[in-house]
Amino acid sequence: MSEPVAEMEKGPNEKIFFSLSEYKDKKYADIRIYYEDDEGEWKPTKKGITLSLDRFAEFKDNVGALEEFLTAQGHLPVEQE
Repeated sequence: MSEPVAEMEKGPNEKIFFSLSEYKDKKYADIRIYYEDDEGEWKPTKKGITLSLDRFAEFKDNVGALEEFLTAQGHLPVEQE
């Protein structure tokens, strides 16, 4: 079971899907690259990350640390509040 929550375009025939998945009665946060096949259907690739929900906060904190670093280095714009 996979329940899409959000998506973003990665390229002309690729998207990144953010979803909730379940395996052996355990839920996971899944961030995966999908590609569009010849029939126009979106299919998952092996490229991505699946995290148990108890590790999601740690993942989010580390993405925040990466954002802070990239902003401090001038690679991302400083957000105005």
